[in-house]
This record gives sequence, C-alpha cells and structure tokens, in this order.
Amino acid sequence: MTSPAPPARSEPIIAGVVTSLVGFTSSFVVVVTGLRAVGASPAQAASGLLVLTILFGLGSIVLSLRTRRPVTLAWSTPGAALLVSAGASYDAGWTAAVGAFLVVGLLILATGLVPALGELIGRIPTPIAQAMLAGVLLTLCLAPMTSLAAQPWSTLPILVVWLLAMRWLPRWALPLALVTALVVIGVNLAVDGYDGWAGETWWPQLVWTTPAFDATAIVGLAVPLYIVTMASQNVPGVAVLKSFGYETPWRPAMFVTGAGTVLGAPFGGHAINLAALSAALAAGPEAGADRSRRWIAGVATGSTSLVLAVLSGALVVVTAIAPDGLLEAVAGLALLATFVAAIMGAFEKPEFRIPAALAFVTAAAGVTFGGIGGAFWALVVGLAAHGVLSRRPVPAP
Repeated sequence: MTSPAPPARSEPIIAGVVTSLVGFTSSFVVVVTGLRAVGASPAQAASGLLVLTILFGLGSIVLSLRTRRPVTLAWSTPGAALLVSAGASYDAGWTAAVGAFLVVGLLILATGLVPALGELIGRIPTPIAQAMLAGVLLTLCLAPMTSLAAQPWSTLPILVVWLLAMRWLPRWALPLALVTALVVIGVNLAVDGYDGWAGETWWPQLVWTTPAFDATAIVGLAVPLYIVTMASQNVPGVAVLKSFGYETPWRPAMFVTGAGTVLGAPFGGHAINLAALSAALAAGPEAGADRSRRWIAGVATGSTSLVLAVLSGALVVVTAIAPDGLLEAVAGLALLATFVAAIMGAFEKPEFRIPAALAFVTAAAGVTFGGIGGAFWALVVGLAAHGVLSRRPVPAP
C-alpha cells in the first residue's frame, strides 16, 4: 500500500524548504572561500555569510508576499567564484573589497532606477560575458582533481558519493557531497587531534568593516562582480520565472537586491541577486499544481534561510580547520554545472568563438595589469577582439 501524497497546501512549503536547503548547502563553501580570498578573517567571513543569508531570506519573503509570485533571492555564487579567482593577484585589502561590494550594490540599484544602465549591460555580448565567467570558474572546477591527487583517501569518498547521487538523487548530490566532506573532516580531526576548539567562535555575529574606496578594487572587483551578477544570476533568474509563466517584478527586485547589497557590504556581504537555477524549485510544479499559491514557496524559502543563517559561524569554523583543498573540491563540484553552461554559452555562436576564446584564456590566466585582475581584462580583450573581427570584410562567394 502506497503512502498518501502530501496535501496540496503543504507542497509549496516543502518546495520552499528544499529550495533553501539545496541552495545554501551546495554553495556556502564558495562564498566563504571567496570572502577569505580577498582578505576577510574567519570572523568577517562568518559575518558576510550571516548577513547575506538574512538579507536574501528577508528579500525573498518581502518580494513573494508583495507580488504574490515565487520570487526567490540568493547570494551571487558566480560572484563569489570571481572573488576566489581574483584573490591570487588581489592586494588592496579587505576594506577596499568591502568598498567594491558597496559599489556593486549601488550599481544594482541604479540598474533598476536607470533603464539605460540595464541596456548598456545588455549590449555586452552574452558569449563574451559567459567566456569571462568560464575562465573565472576554471581554477575552482579543477579543485576536485587537484585535491584527489594531493589527498586521495580524503577526496575519493566525496567524489564517489557525489557521482552516485548524481545518478539517483541529482537534486541532493551536492548536499550529500558536503555531508561526506564533513564526515571526512571529522575522521581526520579524530585521528590527528585538534586543540583549538575553545578558541573558535561558533555563534555567528555581525562584524562591521568601514569601507575604503580603491580605484583598482572598484575596476578589478566591483565592475566584473556587477557584470557577473547581472549576466549569470539576474538575467537567468528572470528567464526561469518566465518559463513558469511569471513576470519578474524587475524594478522592485533590483531595488531590494541593490539595497540589500549596500546594507550587507559593511558586514562582509558581496552581492545578493535573483536566484537562478534554484528558483525553478520554488516556481515549478514541485511547488504544487495551483500556480496561484506558489508564492508561498518563496516565503518558505526565505523563512528557511533565516533559520540556516544561525549556522554561519560554525560552518566558517569548519572551513578553517578542514584539510587544505578539501572543501574547495566540494566548491568545484558545486560550480561544474555553471561552468558547463558558461562554456556552452561562450562558444555556441561561431562568430564569437575567437573573441570568447581570448576572453576565456585571459580570465583563466588570472593576469594582472595596473593592479586590476583578469576578469576585467577578459572583458576588455574579448570586446576589443569582437570589435575588430566583426568588421572584417565578408569574403566573396
């Protein structure tokens, strides 16, 4: 005898809880790694994780209640990956990074208020923006294999669990990989011992950082972070909602995410935005057959995020005491799907392949000129190459 299906009224709540759990557990490592890469201390990274989770949780609740649509927000995972990539050459310090985060928030606010700015971003060819993102993600996506080579007995269980889960429980593959990583870390600590438990800060707390405005950080961090957030999160987020028959409340969403990013920046938050892939869980049929009630899934997503926020301190402690490269391997697995999508988007159109390839290798190389990192120069090189090659004379038949 089969068990009865859950009541229809509970479906959007369950979908919202799952959306939040999957989104949080599959990408928080990327966020923590990105914040640490640009100079955050463990306490500042925990503060950033805490404030981001609170703000996008509240934003999801407000937008879903106000619009009666399943509008869910998230932190910028590709943006955090960009911070990881930039960290190798970034030397302006944490206060300048916080200033760059503040600028990103102001730019997102301006996007909602000034249509011309959104149109300007829309004029950047998608293949070049995707190629830049793919180049930024490459190093992190290599982490599972580099970790496997360095510590095979610690990394192999994570990869095996993830691969098997991708076969039978794809939605839970990353959370299960994270749980496996936590078990491996626990075993390592039990074997090797750890004496620093008493000195760790397990309970999250907000840590204020007064922003500093540095030209190289604004150009090298803020501009690429804004473009990545818009092109890889906000625009796909609109497309996901539209695919399920919902129009995105664009100006309110940009106001909430922009204001949230501005408010969160001094506490370490890099950017919040519309959810993209995870938005499909709250807006799709998993949230119930009655489309008019799926907004409840957005509220449930935000509410669950507020509960998860209390884990921020403990999770940052775990990332700090984990063996080097182990949680980065989980982060690489989390970004593989985004990397594949970026590669496909970059090289789909033949006329953009050379400019996209140049943008990709520039971002992947992590080159720095004038203190400005590779993500910005990838856009410059890609756009310049496109400008030159698009003006080539058409050969006679």
